[in-house]
Amino acid sequence: MDNKLYVSSSPHIQSANSTRRIMLDVIIALLPTTVAACVIFGARVLMLVGVCVASCVLLEYIARKLMKRDTTIGDLSAVVTGLLLALNLPADINPLIAMFGCLVAIVVVKQMFGGIGMNFVNPALAARIVLLVSFPTAMMRYVPAFWYRTGVDAATTATPLKADAGAFSYIDLLLGNCGGAVGEVCAAALLLGGVYLLIRRVISPIIPCVYLGTAAAVSLLIGLDPLYQLLSGGLLLGAIFMATDYTTSPVTRWGKVIYAVGCGVLTMLLRAYSNMPEGVSYSILLMNILVPLIERATSPRPVGYVKEKGEKA
Repeated sequence: MDNKLYVSSSPHIQSANSTRRIMLDVIIALLPTTVAACVIFGARVLMLVGVCVASCVLLEYIARKLMKRDTTIGDLSAVVTGLLLALNLPADINPLIAMFGCLVAIVVVKQMFGGIGMNFVNPALAARIVLLVSFPTAMMRYVPAFWYRTGVDAATTATPLKADAGAFSYIDLLLGNCGGAVGEVCAAALLLGGVYLLIRRVISPIIPCVYLGTAAAVSLLIGLDPLYQLLSGGLLLGAIFMATDYTTSPVTRWGKVIYAVGCGVLTMLLRAYSNMPEGVSYSILLMNILVPLIERATSPRPVGYVKEKGEKA
């Protein structure tokens, strides 16, 4: 018989989506931000992106071979990790430091835990935090847009979060006329990429909307300008591209809400009351760790389920 009936356990779901297709959509969504970064900071951004992407792909290939596992560089997840890491770095960072970050992201955070789908925290964010702790001076040396520079690699600038009040207008923050990591300064490009991911249904609107809404509400409560906070730092980059990572975010609806609220609250508390340069990376990483507990608390009970003796509700 040509037409065989295969019987297997549920779920019986077919979808045209694949890991490669989803990752390709993320890469396309990051293109406006990457182009904007090249316009703002110059051609050095292309070098930084090239170094990070090539290093991540090569390290994943080597790691999979050494661990005697199937090669997975074709799914483009290593490309996305390299691109996200590059966009989380200053424009003039030493390429060797960037390569060390790739090593942390791919080998330590991703492959040592089993590869794609097994890591419990976002690889690019974990790498950024390791680099912040290991190379704080290099990671916080932000250069301004190239049209504002007066000397060769001599000028540095404060990020909107560390600058004096009123130093940057909303238009500056939208267009990237401020200091920061190469992928977080142009809010307009990040929003454009987020709209693309929503249209393609790659991400759910729950996490980014609740994350940004919570951050705005908390900033208002503690006396900060909500719109300025939303457009500053890595909040948009984190809410749209990092917090929505499939592996490290909850799958349940209420789990997504709790997770996003936690990210928003922690981000604003760290920004307002800690001595850290930014709270986005740390807040998402902390909530990544809590995801298994959140999913356990919000998972629906099967119909007819009987609680065993001694089991908690």
